[in-house]
Amino acid sequence: MKKILILLCFLLALYQTCYAQRDRKSVLSEEVSEVLRPIILEKTHWAMMQVPVTVTATSCERSAGGLHDFYSEGDYWWPNPDDPNGPYIQRDGQTNPENFTAHRQAMIRFSQVVGTLASAYILTGDESYVKHAVTHLKAWFINPETRMNPSLLYAQAIQGRVTGRGIGIIDMIQMMEVAQGVLVMEKAKEFSPEDFHQIQQWFEKYLIWVTTHPYGVSEREALNNHGTCWAMQVAVFARLTRNQALLDYCRERFKKVLLPTQLATDGSFPLETKRTKPYGYSLFNLDAMTTLCHVLSTPAASLWDFTLSDGRTLRKAVDFLYPYVADKAKWPFGEDVMYWDNWPVAHPFLLFAYAKYGRTPWLESWKKLDHNPQTEEVIRNLPIRNPLLWTHVSVVN
Repeated sequence: MKKILILLCFLLALYQTCYAQRDRKSVLSEEVSEVLRPIILEKTHWAMMQVPVTVTATSCERSAGGLHDFYSEGDYWWPNPDDPNGPYIQRDGQTNPENFTAHRQAMIRFSQVVGTLASAYILTGDESYVKHAVTHLKAWFINPETRMNPSLLYAQAIQGRVTGRGIGIIDMIQMMEVAQGVLVMEKAKEFSPEDFHQIQQWFEKYLIWVTTHPYGVSEREALNNHGTCWAMQVAVFARLTRNQALLDYCRERFKKVLLPTQLATDGSFPLETKRTKPYGYSLFNLDAMTTLCHVLSTPAASLWDFTLSDGRTLRKAVDFLYPYVADKAKWPFGEDVMYWDNWPVAHPFLLFAYAKYGRTPWLESWKKLDHNPQTEEVIRNLPIRNPLLWTHVSVVN
């Protein structure tokens, strides 16, 4: 009888914890909807007027790929003043404005259109938003004339050095909110099962490429934010394609590789703080880490609760960085060489960590920060730009 009572008490405590977290997620969804509603509806007017623009709309003569291949050039690589026609040289943290970024910009725009329309659909139930989003989705993933090839063979090329790099795979985080938007709109009347299935197939092909090609393998093994972003995008795309094996793999990678190799005992990310943009990179990596936890955690297996043998948890990272979001002047490392004044913004880690731990200051800070940044560098390094897609109760775990 005593054992039965102990078991019942344990189950009751577990139920109360799960109920409290579920209730917090419901409150969070309502809070996010209230804060973002006017922004979403204003952006929806813009999104409804946009026509599809895919990688086939622009090309670069320096690309080794074809019309349907995504192409970009390494941000921090510049012509050598001592050898103008020779291989480019690196200036870490300093973006070269002359490099080709049109495909990345098109992908970001695509993400903004689909993310906005899917968010508006959540708020209003208006199927016209889904119908317009599908025209963009078909252009990128289905139509033979405009679709993008499901690989990043030519991303972040360096003139005179390489035609593409594994490091360029990080550009695909711009597709995460496209994938999440597809999940949100999946059951809508204006989204045919056939279109949904073909989009799934595109992401399935990409997942095969990114998990087997040497570029994908090298990016997976990166020890800093690139390794985090490999797992983050793979997890998001695996959820869309119902690939349980890859979801399980990403969970284990978080436990055995990402957290133990990147998180210091004080909660900082040393591989980011040693860079020339330590503040921006720390924010970016924490956003990616918490997004990964948000996507992969279930009531039965929460990565938020995972603790290394020396006591390190992701909570330590949030506790470490949040004070410098609340007051950047206290940041103990150097200022970023570029875009120092543009951070912080309304970071997703504040929302996702609040959903788990219930720390009200984190939510209140998120409310007060910029929800619609216009600086291109900030936009591309903010993996979650439409948080309603991720906090709406019908789409969270």
